Amino acid sequence: MIGTDIQVILPELALAIYAIAALMWGVFRSKDGETSLLIWATAGVMALIALWIGFSAPGKEVAFHGGFVNDGFARFSKVTLLLGGAAVLGMSSDYFRRRDLLRFEFPVLVALSTVGMMMMVSAGDLIALYMGLELSSLALYVIAAIRRDSLRSTEAGLKYFVLGALSSGLLLYGASLVYGYSGATEFTSIASVVDAEGLGLGLLFGIVFMCCGMAFKISAAPFHMWTPDVYEGAPTPVTAFLATAPKVAAAAMFARLLFAAFGDAVADWQQILAFLAVVSMLLGAVAALTQTNIKRLMAYSSISHMGYALVGLSAGTQSGVEALLIYLAIYVTTNVGVFAFILNMERDGVPVTDLRSLSGYARLEPGRAMALMLLMFSLAGIPPMVGFFGKWYVFVAAVDAGLAWLAVIGAISSVIGAFYYLRIVYLMYFGADDTRLSGSIPFSHAVFLGLSAGAMTVGWLPVINLFGVETLATAAAATLLN
Repeated sequence: MIGTDIQVILPELALAIYAIAALMWGVFRSKDGETSLLIWATAGVMALIALWIGFSAPGKEVAFHGGFVNDGFARFSKVTLLLGGAAVLGMSSDYFRRRDLLRFEFPVLVALSTVGMMMMVSAGDLIALYMGLELSSLALYVIAAIRRDSLRSTEAGLKYFVLGALSSGLLLYGASLVYGYSGATEFTSIASVVDAEGLGLGLLFGIVFMCCGMAFKISAAPFHMWTPDVYEGAPTPVTAFLATAPKVAAAAMFARLLFAAFGDAVADWQQILAFLAVVSMLLGAVAALTQTNIKRLMAYSSISHMGYALVGLSAGTQSGVEALLIYLAIYVTTNVGVFAFILNMERDGVPVTDLRSLSGYARLEPGRAMALMLLMFSLAGIPPMVGFFGKWYVFVAAVDAGLAWLAVIGAISSVIGAFYYLRIVYLMYFGADDTRLSGSIPFSHAVFLGLSAGAMTVGWLPVINLFGVETLATAAAATLLN
């Protein structure tokens, strides 16, 4: 029996063993100068595991008496978060080397955090879910403060830890209520109780507390307060990682818990998610209007985008889950390109994050400016960029589920949000200031920037058809709901 269980968790086990081996290598070698090699090796291992999972046999496998589920939904989410994490690791080496910040702990912690994320999206039990969440979160708290001589980085890590502990407490309290009123921690057993007895007041309170905890993890308002400060204070590669893989993991965990354990009570949790979606979309769009720091702007942008993702989840249907997965895949791909650009924003060797530094940038680097412009158009949801189709899918899912008012609010929020994305484009092409950026972009960063912008520009063409993501998302959503 244990042999069968181990076979199911082999990808997670392989990454965990690699992380431990990398930690031992770093401790005994004690040469941070070799960290670049370790970062690229970790990125390669994560990409290989993503391919391993992506090409593994279809079907559903269960391990540890239902505590771990490996199905199409989990595989789609794992491939997305592994590739997103690998891309960010690939971009981080050069940034850390230029600023003398190479620490072998960084790739090790990223790998351990990714193991936790993989467990989160495969959790079939409340205890497994919490263990995966904490393994992922503890590593993220540390890498947010990895620049120990920086007051802002230390503050970011501390703030992330304190507020993260609060959200974990809310989630754990909600889980204890669910266990107390259902007598089970396994999702299928909880679902049986909800199916037979309905959703009582105790279980409803349990869902509310758990939703609050998970809303914190995806930066959904009103539990977003940590996001702008942590995005700004953490080193930029860490910010890029926070903006990609953890978002996928937390949103997928959100979907698995609600559909696997409370799938028969959609009408009850739908209202909670719709509220979170509305507040996130509007707050993120409005608050970003006044930002002058591009990392804080991307933080509020992420809050708004998680609101759009929640619109798909709010639908409570298979098409809603499909829309959520498509949206997350597009969002991660776009952010990889945007942060490939932000990582190289510097003047005379000093990193800058002020939006005014982009003034007139198109006259200095027309190619890079055009790539960023295309990515901004995609984030704004301007057709025919691929980002437009991401929003289209979630809005259609909401309308089909009878939540047309939610789609309308999402459209209004998109119009408001388009202003700050277009402001960046305006500054680059029509800005009058002469405080331009200087410096070159490494080849690897240029590749990520170009590939991301290219994918967002041509991915809508019928012959490319979103690179097959739509078909894969449809199959993945079907495995979660059936």
